[in-house]
Amino acid sequence: MPTVPTRHHYSARRRVHPTIGACKENALKVLVLGGGVIGTSIAYCLACDGHEVTVLERQPGPALETSFANAGEVSPGYSAPWAGPGVPVKAIKWMLMQHSPLVIWPLLDPAMWRWGAMMLANCTARAYALNKSRMVPIAEYSRDCLKALRSETGIAYDERALGTLQLFRTHKQLDGIGGDVEVLRQYGVPFEVLDRAGFCRVEPALRLTQEKFVGALRLPGDETGDCFKFTNRLAEMAQALGVSFRFGSTIAGIDAEGAGAARRITGVRTSAGTLQADRYVMALGSYSPLMLKPLGLRIPVYPVKGYSITVPITDPAGAPESTIMDETHKVAVTRLGDRIRVGGTAELAGYSLALREARRATLNHVVTDLFPRGGDVAQASFWCGLRPMTPDGTPIIGPTRLDNLLLATGHGTLGWTMAAGTGRVIADMVAGRKPEIDVSGLAMSRYG
Repeated sequence: MPTVPTRHHYSARRRVHPTIGACKENALKVLVLGGGVIGTSIAYCLACDGHEVTVLERQPGPALETSFANAGEVSPGYSAPWAGPGVPVKAIKWMLMQHSPLVIWPLLDPAMWRWGAMMLANCTARAYALNKSRMVPIAEYSRDCLKALRSETGIAYDERALGTLQLFRTHKQLDGIGGDVEVLRQYGVPFEVLDRAGFCRVEPALRLTQEKFVGALRLPGDETGDCFKFTNRLAEMAQALGVSFRFGSTIAGIDAEGAGAARRITGVRTSAGTLQADRYVMALGSYSPLMLKPLGLRIPVYPVKGYSITVPITDPAGAPESTIMDETHKVAVTRLGDRIRVGGTAELAGYSLALREARRATLNHVVTDLFPRGGDVAQASFWCGLRPMTPDGTPIIGPTRLDNLLLATGHGTLGWTMAAGTGRVIADMVAGRKPEIDVSGLAMSRYG
């Protein structure tokens, strides 16, 4: 029963790529902390407004941490908080599965338990609806900004605009999508509910394994692409506009002075010396809370580790066309050029980057179960990254009590989905413009 409501589109009010010297009379010196997809997108948008931008990044290049090997989805249709009605019971069942999508290591970490308690408090229908209403606009806006960027600059990153397919192994799963469908209708997100013949039509390689699934939910407006390639090419474009990237520079601390509404940052101490600017933007992902705490700012962002494998395609006809979500295992399988990216798992283990073979086994199982002829898992590379998660699922984008500090963090699994829109919103805020979408619920002030 295909249903395709009209989706909201946002105006391309400004050219993505500016004319030389645009807005120079109002130019500010801006220091962006973090060179992942969020920080690089912000830097590019600021440069488009004519600002003098420096990006501080501890790695030797852009997108070498959480943005490096994510699942590759640009999926506004899946922009929903993890916290929702029934999730606590589901979480217990997930942890008992052989290939569990959720792993919690019992650490003596007060921050983890506070974050967990806040997430449980958001597992109500009312909180879910509120949080979803804050996430969808920035995700939809971001996808439209990405399309505009691609159209005007020709940026290429193994992108595909062929939608996302969520596969259900049981009738109980399929029958349970009623609430999700109503939310999709409410926000004008195009969707299709498909039987076996339907999902084989859009993903022909599933004909070999179709009997394992009873149906699917397809979101034709979603896209895919290599976040690492995108970020590196956007960084090159930003450098051409004058952005300075200081790679290999670590942050020792942030200096501030003043009190109350007059408190502001005066400099960032780094391994390359103290850097100063008119405005500062923090896009440090999971590490943002650690840098903010000495400033007296607390945000409930906690690292949730995700894993991926990248598999070389051996039979193109046996590989996915776009992205498939296995609802049972909460694993995404995405085609990126001549590779298959398989990503999933939510592991609470603090800031540990240990690669655990049990997680690799889950990813291997899913991709071989769905696409047995698609790729060679024996040749796969294995990776993990720390997703900066908020307990309500909504990113933290906007001002702080320090009048020259903006935050852009807490995007969780949706950093790639929300990056282009986050860049535009932050650039608007720096310029004193009203953003094109309602951002009133995105600032850290929502936590009181």
